[in-house]
Amino acid sequence: MITDSFDNCSEAIINPKIKADVPEVDACILTFSHVIEKSVLASFPCEEIASFWFATGNTPLYRIDYKGKKFAFYKTYVGAPACVGTVEDSLAEIKTNKYLVFGGAGCLNKEIAHGKVMVPTEAYRDEGTSYHYAPAKDYITIKNADVVARFMEENGIPYVKGKTWTTDSFYRETVNNFKKRKEEGCISVEMECAALQAMCDFRGLEFYTFFTSGDLLDAPQWDERRKAGEEKGTQHDVGHFDIALELAYAIAS
Repeated sequence: MITDSFDNCSEAIINPKIKADVPEVDACILTFSHVIEKSVLASFPCEEIASFWFATGNTPLYRIDYKGKKFAFYKTYVGAPACVGTVEDSLAEIKTNKYLVFGGAGCLNKEIAHGKVMVPTEAYRDEGTSYHYAPAKDYITIKNADVVARFMEENGIPYVKGKTWTTDSFYRETVNNFKKRKEEGCISVEMECAALQAMCDFRGLEFYTFFTSGDLLDAPQWDERRKAGEEKGTQHDVGHFDIALELAYAIAS
């Protein structure tokens, strides 16, 4: 069974390649949004310092110099296996122990405003990747949740803390499962958080994350909560990269 998959008693057949002579950065920032990637490349002096390949194509890694710090930045893939895979591959191209990932998430509580920042405290492991990096249990603790929440507090950014539901199958977010997760305190649903935390724990990395409150599940019918072409307050809100960059600076300092 998937819950028996964690094996720390034998070696992996394929391991990420760790290179010695690679650029060192203070933190690495990941986005899922092609809109944000395009905006960052247009707004900041970005230098491509490395890249890695998936079957879907090349993933460039950029360096951004900001307030005397050096940050890597790249666009990752949606879904736990691919997203975790990019972080594993990035370890061959950059040297850092801090990864900051931000993106959109479905909202499980109608009281949470569209576009509000959500800080996950624990992630329900309704995916497969995390079970290869950590022993089986329902939830995994998001270790740096208090660090992220304190940053939001100190900078006057409205936010809400709560558990998140990490799923592999967004078309199988059934009514009964939604009710269970909400009753347990989950305020959001997404596809990567539990796996990223498990992988970072396993590799000895520090993981920081926050979400943008997007579509609403806590309604008689699914509510997308956005108009066609709307970006502000969505996962494509370029303002949330500014939050991520300032957070990266804070944790690097």
